[in-house]
Amino acid sequence: MNRDQKAAVIDQVTAQLREAEAVYAVDYRGTSVPQAAELRTKLRDADTRFRVVKNTLTERAADQAGAEALKQYLEGPTALVFVNGDAAAAAKTLSDFRRTSGLLAFKGGWMNGEVLSAEQVDAIAKLPTRDVLYGRLVGMVASPLTGLASAMGGLIGGLARQLQQMADQGLVGGDAPAPAPEQTEED
Repeated sequence: MNRDQKAAVIDQVTAQLREAEAVYAVDYRGTSVPQAAELRTKLRDADTRFRVVKNTLTERAADQAGAEALKQYLEGPTALVFVNGDAAAAAKTLSDFRRTSGLLAFKGGWMNGEVLSAEQVDAIAKLPTRDVLYGRLVGMVASPLTGLASAMGGLIGGLARQLQQMADQGLVGGDAPAPAPEQTEED
């Protein structure tokens, strides 16, 4: 790789670091090319990119992007996972791949300008995805509204039943008996 190509890679990685919601560093040792291709396909669904770049070039990109803290994870074979979508979904995909293949150890990561340990990345993988959280929120908001609608329906239904009973007894309508005149004490 010549000097211009290296500079282009540094610029690309710098841009990816700046745009990413989160970046995970993983040890990709032992991962075959077909396995990496399969992982890339799965990560693409989570709007995430798996990329292997020389550590020295990644260090320069981290300096340019203001992600110096990420440099501590650039020892040995390291792949970076650039998350542009749901961080939990991406971590879950990596964790699932690790569980089935026995490969891809988390080294750590970087999110919102903060360093993540390997344990924190594991914890993110256990979180529900954004879609699940949205569904739970909608359910929590809709539950009281559903209860209110049910209660109002019950009240209206009860009133209708009472009116029907009064009508059945002839207490409402044109054929209702006239009220009896009230007697006063003077009579």
